Amino acid sequence: MARQNGITIEDVLKMECMERSKIIAGFGGIKNTVSRVNIMADPDILNWVSEGELLLTTAYALTNDVEFQKKFILSCSQKKLSGLGIKIYPYIEKLDESVIELANSISFPIIDLYYATPFSEIITPIFKEIFNKQTILLQRLENVHESMMNIILKGGSIEEIINVVYENIKNPVILKLNYPEKSILKLDGVEEDTKEKLKKNFEEFYTKNKGIFEKKFYESVERIQGKNVSRMVMPIVVKNTIYGHIFSWAMNTPLGGFDLSVLEIASTTMAVEILKLLSLREAENTHKIEFIEDLCSNDEKRKKKAEGSFSIYNFSLEDMFCYIIVKIKRSYKKADLNLYSDNIYLSNILEEILSKLKLNGLVVGRKDQIDILLCFKRDEDVKRRINVFKDEVLDLFNKKIFLEYKIGVGRCLKGIENIEKSFKEAQKSIRAVDILNDRNIVLYDNLGVYKLLCNEEIKDEIMDFYRSTIEVLDDYDIKKSTEFVKTLKTYFECNGNLKRMSEVLYTHYNTILYRLQRIKEITGLDVEKENDRLCLHLALKIRDVIKN
Repeated sequence: MARQNGITIEDVLKMECMERSKIIAGFGGIKNTVSRVNIMADPDILNWVSEGELLLTTAYALTNDVEFQKKFILSCSQKKLSGLGIKIYPYIEKLDESVIELANSISFPIIDLYYATPFSEIITPIFKEIFNKQTILLQRLENVHESMMNIILKGGSIEEIINVVYENIKNPVILKLNYPEKSILKLDGVEEDTKEKLKKNFEEFYTKNKGIFEKKFYESVERIQGKNVSRMVMPIVVKNTIYGHIFSWAMNTPLGGFDLSVLEIASTTMAVEILKLLSLREAENTHKIEFIEDLCSNDEKRKKKAEGSFSIYNFSLEDMFCYIIVKIKRSYKKADLNLYSDNIYLSNILEEILSKLKLNGLVVGRKDQIDILLCFKRDEDVKRRINVFKDEVLDLFNKKIFLEYKIGVGRCLKGIENIEKSFKEAQKSIRAVDILNDRNIVLYDNLGVYKLLCNEEIKDEIMDFYRSTIEVLDDYDIKKSTEFVKTLKTYFECNGNLKRMSEVLYTHYNTILYRLQRIKEITGLDVEKENDRLCLHLALKIRDVIKN
């Protein structure tokens, strides 16, 4: 929507210079805003007109061609002119009915100008009235800006800023913020049923866009309670990232240029406030990162330094600690956000979960992951509380946050000296998410044989075992385009049931027998022998670790 401040067609018709003029068509556009006035010297004027102009002309300039007149009026409407003033007499008796019907159908105002009133006596008073109104609007906007700046300077709240918006727009207003996460509804003055319709319309904005928003102002006409209602939606953008929107509906008064300006001022003011909160958050997060890295360091001096901050986080040396790592990837549903802003948003919500469950811990945002360090006293039911936290986090990601993610959970171990160990276990669990390929979260306690296979200390021995068993099978598949590794994996998945293997692989029973024989010949290991079967099964598990 272009910013058009001025007076309405209705205001123009009430002016003394228009006393003997009258509107003859397009009554539905009587609230159109006139921001300036122009005179038509020839039909090419439409190449130079601007939105919001009231165009003055004579019937002589329009000729007697009805089709031309209709085409011209349609073009004026498409150019978003506010209306057309025509001196019909003495050039023609009246406009054709089809022209009047067209103007009515598109709500484009046509004013029959009194023939004896000079254009100059129309233009000058209108421009003067527009100037006066714009001066008043500028003063009002200055007051709005000053009010919002005073709120910020005095350490006021976002709620106070929205109150200023509501008082000036005089229409329902809803604020939705991602960070800090909150919704503020100012719906006084409308019936309860209408409130519910507005809330639904607000929610549908997010549902229809599926979380993908352009960094632009949205204006639309919505169907509310059987009526067409104008709606404005202003984004709140900080560091090229959308942090929320301000909504308003024209339920009480029309929404115009002044209202757009108020929303813009509010959006900018809130962006400043959010930027301040983000700066504080970044400083706090930097301190947490340093604290965590000191805790996990092998340097005794750094660990002693971290111990000095224990009281800040309500930790003690004898507590139990559990390290959790959340790896995130940008999802198409959050395409407007960058990874860092996602982390800030998610860190904030994860801290709210800790508070809700009365858990003591730290949430640290990094570039592509979030670290969580949970702290428990010795007498707590640690396993149950970790599972409750895990379920809350999964519910958050699966129902609310549209991000691809994986979570690794280390064991809960006693003492500061074991925090690094729990951290490494969480890292191994993260790697196992891709290996297991059937879940988004893995607890180190549930890794089974992968605890050994993900052990960095025996990495060389594990690689040697893989090379001496099925690496040759991998190479053979690549060179010959065979599927022997897939066949071997299916053998163990089907517990050696050859008939079931045949069904899963859509392959003849005899072909399965042939492939197992070829696997024996290539690897020198026979699935019929217990020790060989164990080696092949373990080699496949190692292959999962290596390939991921």
